[in-house]
Amino acid sequence: MFINLWNDFLYQPVFNFLIWIYNNWTDQNLGWAVVYLTIVLRMVLLPFTLVTEKTKTKNDEIDAQVKQIEKDHRDDPVKKKEELRRLFKKRKTSPWSTVVVLGVQILVLVLLYQVFLRGITGEKILRILYPFMDFPGQINVMFYGFNLGETRTIIWPGITALYLLLEIYLDYRKQKFNLTKSDLAYFILFPAFSFLALWFLPMVKSLFILTTMTFSVIISQFSKVLFKEKKTVAKHH
Repeated sequence: MFINLWNDFLYQPVFNFLIWIYNNWTDQNLGWAVVYLTIVLRMVLLPFTLVTEKTKTKNDEIDAQVKQIEKDHRDDPVKKKEELRRLFKKRKTSPWSTVVVLGVQILVLVLLYQVFLRGITGEKILRILYPFMDFPGQINVMFYGFNLGETRTIIWPGITALYLLLEIYLDYRKQKFNLTKSDLAYFILFPAFSFLALWFLPMVKSLFILTTMTFSVIISQFSKVLFKEKKTVAKHH
């Protein structure tokens, strides 16, 4: 039953949407079809992403206030505890928005893997395509000289790992490098593990992850401006 649900309500619709994009938006370039599919899905998830970003911004502000309270009341532990308790009541988390965004991204990763695992030859496509979908013929799996289905490649997993390394570096830089040993381990090991995992997987996975990371960076910067403006307006009232 689970297999039928997966095929009928997840795999087949997403696959058909990918082929529709391939036929209509990208001049039959599967790499760009994957990029467009990723962007469309992230746009659908945008309300959840904005909720997550708003919560993150608010909690960053609270963290700054915590440091100030600890500094102002370092000689009065009772007062410090009371102020911290009052402040933490304002902290709100929205775990479900994060779960939804991450869940859909993982789902698409699995679906893309299944697409290349099953193959995208003419006969297999015909069995999956809806009757009203145009048959694209032989799928072009080349993306600027790289085969989207090829595994154990170095360049695209390497680019993805370097992108992750840069993101973590910039995040740590905001913290003025007040780092622990676990932070440094994460800085090195997470990109390295990501590279190793993507090295074993089809190159299309790296393309998907790069697209979704770039989208996340853009939305994060937009959210900072958006929520900062709201906060400023509120002060004038």
